[in-house]
This record gives sequence, structure tokens and C-alpha cells, in this order.
Amino acid sequence: MPRQVPVSLRPHRITAADVARKAGVSRSAVSRAFTEGAYVDKEKRARILKVAADLGYRPNALAAGLQGKGRSNLVAIVTGDLVNHYDGEILARMVRQLTAIGKWPVVLNAGDEIPDADVSGVLGFPLDAMILRGGSVPDDVVEHCAKLKIPLIVSGRILDRPGIDSVCCDNERGSALAVEALIARGRRRIAYLGGQADLTSDRERRKGFLDAVQAAGLSPVAQADGDYSFDGGLASARALLTAHPEIDALFCANDAMALGAQAVATCELGRTVPESLSIVGFDDIAMARWPTIALSTIRNDMDMTVTQIMRLLAARLDDPDAPPQTVRTEPEFIARGTH
Repeated sequence: MPRQVPVSLRPHRITAADVARKAGVSRSAVSRAFTEGAYVDKEKRARILKVAADLGYRPNALAAGLQGKGRSNLVAIVTGDLVNHYDGEILARMVRQLTAIGKWPVVLNAGDEIPDADVSGVLGFPLDAMILRGGSVPDDVVEHCAKLKIPLIVSGRILDRPGIDSVCCDNERGSALAVEALIARGRRRIAYLGGQADLTSDRERRKGFLDAVQAAGLSPVAQADGDYSFDGGLASARALLTAHPEIDALFCANDAMALGAQAVATCELGRTVPESLSIVGFDDIAMARWPTIALSTIRNDMDMTVTQIMRLLAARLDDPDAPPQTVRTEPEFIARGTH
């Protein structure tokens, strides 16, 4: 059995009361010593700060923020599956930007679904705002946030609801740019490798692909669904290219699947890229820029997306009742070595 530690010997968080006793002052004096602009005798402040440093005391910034400006500075980020490189990279950017403006990110990795218990747990905190990044966003989560008056910024899809701001790439335009580049390269037998068909990003990218192919007077050779992962792209591309060896171009709904397609085409099926098979991805993750990969892709600008999220967040905090804003970021075709 584990050894029981007496209650009196268990460590506890140093409190303002501990500092006050050690410094021989009142608790209010300790509070004033750590409050910018509050009056306290110079020598007393120095003594309090020294005792606090010796004891390892730090004031409760969350409580102080709520008592002062009425804000906790906590911002929840509900993100999609971090196996998706794009979600991982954009999350890192959001965390850096939030930290830079004095916000404390609380990250909830939702994967394909958002468990009710996790949502209830994070909504139990006095959040300044919530950012829903990618993945599936159930209506009840949106409604719960709205009832609690939590400012909500949605990234990766558009939610047309009062008080909810949205940032999303123009996915249809991005797909059209990919098709145009492939056709300009002389490709005519083009296939589509999609992600999760129930997600907004795939619906919009697939529609953009089909519209662009039709506008060029062509028909897609085939379509397949992956899961936005490298392994999913590998398996789906293997099936596509085996069943349809005539395919001369493959447009993938994200870069991870495009990398899987590139691997199976060159390593298993003996296809040369781009000589006999062009591959274009979507997102422009960091790996796509590696010289040994050099993936042609559609840039879903992460820096621009995060900049817009931060702008919308600041505007929503300044005016919670402002009309909702929707931002569509512009995609860009990035020509590298695979198309």
C-alpha cells in the first residue's frame, strides 16, 4: 500500500495570508504591494516582496484579473485532430499570438468529435473567449457558448450566427487554382482525393474541384475519400491509381494526403512525379516546403488566418454586441516540384 503522508506534512500553495504573517503585515497590504498603482509604504512594499520571493508566493492572476478588469485572460482553443499537420502548425501560431497579447490559452484537442464532458469542463472556466479551430462543431456547443455570452471565433468554417465571427479560406477558389494549374501543365485525366466528406473544408474543396473541371470541359476520372492523414492518403491513392492507371493528375484535399499519394506512387507503383503523375495538395504545411519533398500546393495562409482571428477577437471583446464578421482568406497556388 502507498505510504500515507500526514496532512500537516503535505505541501500547500503559499497564500497571501502566509506572506502577511511572515512579513508582519495585513493581507490587504500584501494585495496592495502586488497591485500596480496601489499605495503602500516603500519599505513595507520591499519587505513584502522579499518575503514573497523567499516563500515562493505568486498572486492569483486569474482572481486579480476578474476583480480588476473583469477578465480572466483565458481563451479556450478547441482544435481538430493534431495528427493533421495543418491543425498542429496553426495551433502553435495561435498559442504564440495569444500569449503575446497577455492571454492564456486553454487547449482542448477534440479530434473528430467534441466530447460533451470536455466541453462542459472547459466552459466551467471564466473564459474571455473561445476559438473553434477545425473539426466538427456540434450545434449544442455553439448554443451553449452563446447562452453563456462567451465570444466565439470560428476558424476553418463559416457559422452564420449572431455574435459569432468566422475566418475561413476560400476553399472553392483554392481548388479552382489547383485544377487550372494542372490543366496548364497539360493534364486531362484528373482525380480527386478528398478528406472527411462530412467536414466543411472537404465539401467546399470538392465542389471547387468539380466546378473547375466541368468549366474546362472535362470530367473527373475518379474520386475517393481519405481521412486527411498521411496513411489515409497512402491507402486511398493506392486504390485510386491501381484501379485507374490512366490518371495523370491527382488533386488532394490536404498536404498530408498528398504526401501519402506521392509516397505510394513513387515507392510502390513506379510512377514518376511529376513526369507521369502530377500531385497537388492543399494548405502549404512546413513539410511541403522541404527540398526533398517540394510539394506543389494551395497555400491556406496560416499567418493571415491567425492575424484575422486575433483581430476579430479584439473587436469582439471591445464590443460584444457588434454584428458578426466573416472573413474569407485568399488562397494561392504554390508551384514546386510535383505538378
